[in-house]
Parts: sequence; C-alpha cells; structure tokens
Amino acid sequence: MHDHQPRTITPDDLPEVITRYLAAHRAHDTATAVTAFTDDATVIDDGNTYQGGAAIERWLDRSATEFTYTIDLTNAQEIDTAHYIATHHLEGDFPGGTIDLRYRFTLRDDLIEHLSIEP
Repeated sequence: MHDHQPRTITPDDLPEVITRYLAAHRAHDTATAVTAFTDDATVIDDGNTYQGGAAIERWLDRSATEFTYTIDLTNAQEIDTAHYIATHHLEGDFPGGTIDLRYRFTLRDDLIEHLSIEP
C-alpha cells in the first residue's frame, strides 16, 4: 500500500480538515463533522462500512449518543500528504472502559475521502 514510514507530527500539524472533523466529533456537532467528508466518502468503524454522506451522518449521530466517553488525541502521524493517522485514547462507559484507537485518514481535495478506525 504505502512504502512510506509514518512520521510523527504534532497534532497542530494535522491538516485543517482533520482537526475540524475531530473537534466537531468531540463536540458531538454532527452537522459540522459531516462537512469534512467527500460526498462519496467511506468510514470503517467496528467492522462496519458507512458509504456516503447520509450513512456517515447516521454513524456520527449514533456514535455521539451510544456511549459517554472522553477522547484525547495522543499521537499524530503523517504518511504522505494524503494519508494521516491520529491516535486517540478513549475512556468511558463502553465495553472495556478504555481503548486506544487509530483513526487512519485518506484525504482528497482537502476533504476526508476515507476514515478507518481501529485499535
């Protein structure tokens, strides 16, 4: 896929669209979060794939209300100008109580084309 080694960057060096999405997601602001995605974007979370704006909006709404948790950005990496990884530490009332998740972003035209969330 990529032969580039991820390079650790500061969270401030993440592209604006990723920062905007993450801030909106943390604030449960689905309307703003969904604007960060391309019209044909895909999100993979918990083994499920969500394709397109309407499906992503439903996923954002559900993930905002399903559990109560805190989310802290603990690491940011750049693979190349279109691929970034943001690692988050979550603590809350979901099964297991704590988890570190890697958000793998693929960007196109300054929007998120693909987001994969995995431990």
